[in-house]
Amino acid sequence: MTNIKRVAIVTGGAKGIGKAVVERLAQEGYQVAVLDTDDAALRLMGEDARGGEPLLRVTDISEPDDVKGAVAEIVGRFGRIDILVNNAGVIRDNLLYKMSDGDWDTVMDVHLKGAFLMTREVQTFMVQQKYGRIINVSSTSALGNRGQANYSTAKAGLQGLTKTLAIELGPYGITANAVAPGFIETDMTRQTAERMGVPFDELVSMSINQIPARRSGQPEDIANAVAFFADERSSYVNGQILYISGGPVS
Repeated sequence: MTNIKRVAIVTGGAKGIGKAVVERLAQEGYQVAVLDTDDAALRLMGEDARGGEPLLRVTDISEPDDVKGAVAEIVGRFGRIDILVNNAGVIRDNLLYKMSDGDWDTVMDVHLKGAFLMTREVQTFMVQQKYGRIINVSSTSALGNRGQANYSTAKAGLQGLTKTLAIELGPYGITANAVAPGFIETDMTRQTAERMGVPFDELVSMSINQIPARRSGQPEDIANAVAFFADERSSYVNGQILYISGGPVS
């Protein structure tokens, strides 16, 4: 492996899966930039930084100017960008007939438009370097899930984006892959339990009963897979969707 200090960007990196990814990449020796809209969570992360001193920036990745400013600041500080983890996400769950235009647009803007804007901005630097790793966070919901027409569509779209990026950017030494988590214990799944009107512990138990591995997923499980895709030695793994759900999916 090279002695270059690799630089990684993680969107939505202040909590949940994103935070676990930030911590894992820092442990691996990467310099990490964390983008999130939650200023309070970013400040807490700064106080409890593990491994290095991450660049923390309040950023709305659905806004082109905000994305340009964030990437320019990161390049200005570190001189390069090697890894992009498009993790930022929101849920606005509802059955189709109850789903508002705003519910649809918000989810699409963060998951799909945000990933597009971030990727378009960083690929310029990756192409110049002839090196890059783009890792999108999809979901098993991409295969369809009741009450998540917007979320499922966005996550399926990320998988299509991943495969297209692999084709277009592969010749420049850039790989694009995606992780697709199943049930993971995060604030987002707590929101799902609230929407369903069941205690979170009950939702966890219900989920475990349907998972062959007989346990629920933790953010660290996803971070481990992201670290694999981010590794320099994973250069021949490109355009893949890795489902991380404790068992097969269909």
